[in-house]
Amino acid sequence: MRGRRGPYGTYLRDLLNTAIENFTGRPGRFDGRTVRDWRSGRVRWPNAATRAALEDVTGLEAEALGFVRRTRTAAAAIPAAPSEDDVIRRRFLAGATGAALAAATPPQRVGFTDVQRLRSKLDGLIADDDRDDGTPDMERRAGGLTDYALQLQQNGSASPRVQSQLYAVAASFADMAMWAAVDDHRPNDAQRHLNRALTLAGLANDPEVQFRVWRHAAGLYAQTGLQVDALAALEKARSFSIVRRDPLHASLGHAMTALQLATMGRTREVDRSLHHARESLERAVPDAPRSPFMAFYDRAELAGLPQSVFLTIGRYEDAEASGYRSLALLRPELVRNRALALADLAKAQFHQGEVDQAVATACTIPLRGRSGRVVGRLKTFTQQLDRLAPGAAATRQWKDHLSEAS
Repeated sequence: MRGRRGPYGTYLRDLLNTAIENFTGRPGRFDGRTVRDWRSGRVRWPNAATRAALEDVTGLEAEALGFVRRTRTAAAAIPAAPSEDDVIRRRFLAGATGAALAAATPPQRVGFTDVQRLRSKLDGLIADDDRDDGTPDMERRAGGLTDYALQLQQNGSASPRVQSQLYAVAASFADMAMWAAVDDHRPNDAQRHLNRALTLAGLANDPEVQFRVWRHAAGLYAQTGLQVDALAALEKARSFSIVRRDPLHASLGHAMTALQLATMGRTREVDRSLHHARESLERAVPDAPRSPFMAFYDRAELAGLPQSVFLTIGRYEDAEASGYRSLALLRPELVRNRALALADLAKAQFHQGEVDQAVATACTIPLRGRSGRVVGRLKTFTQQLDRLAPGAAATRQWKDHLSEAS
């Protein structure tokens, strides 16, 4: 079947070239033979960089485009009649003949430049998370970058130090994929990413990465009701040397432990953990070199986390006061954190009987594009209004606000 050359093929070629360059720092290469190999089935499963680029451009995973994942027991024979996968793949590629992504072969020598390029991608994902919360798209992007980092590891030649850093950045991408799935309330997918992140963090032997992965593991365990495991994961996170070296990490570990203790009803221990968190933050050096993952944690966050703690144990006046302190200190780029603080503030006001004020607060949260934890909090807020103040004018105002934003 002879394909067409034309504007669509040129456009797709440019998109895929750009996607490969974004992932690898090196432009993609295209020729018609590559597309013919895809369409004929000679290439059943493109490499990681190619898959990531295709998924980035089309929004579909490689398997949804008709490619077939390699297995050790896969039969070598080609079926006489086209399979459904063949049809899907050819349907997609029919418009793309003349624009094929060549196999992106990792460089023979992998160095710090390659690691730095991956870290810049990581910085971009972190900024997106700060703004929008975790999304399926973020999970897919982070998973593709994990694959690419491991492809460099397996197929390139690197010094032990570079190898360790590649494992560390791969673990960070896997951790981001996991946290995006947690935000989207898909625990099975999150667990799959977590297993990968824990393995890679162990291979990297980077205490800062290990601290982060175990801290996020606690969030997954708490979401699935494994509260004892969540507390154990936080204790594991606090066991790494980064906590002893850096009071900022120690402060975050204590604050997260306070939240988990509140969830488990161990209220007598909550204030002690919050005291340790504040004390550690006072000793932290603000401008010390740290991972960008820690950039969110400051005095504003240490006001926001107790807000969640106090909401959990029913101390609503304290929760409201913490919310106002957090909002006053939050940096403008932390859009997601501001939305969470406002949602929690509205909840604290509602539970004190201030229904009109609670709705007014909730209406200041931008709803378009909201996802993950923000949506979960607002859904709970709506349910509470329906249950406790179904006929109130404020409840009708909130419903009208939701309708206008949808």
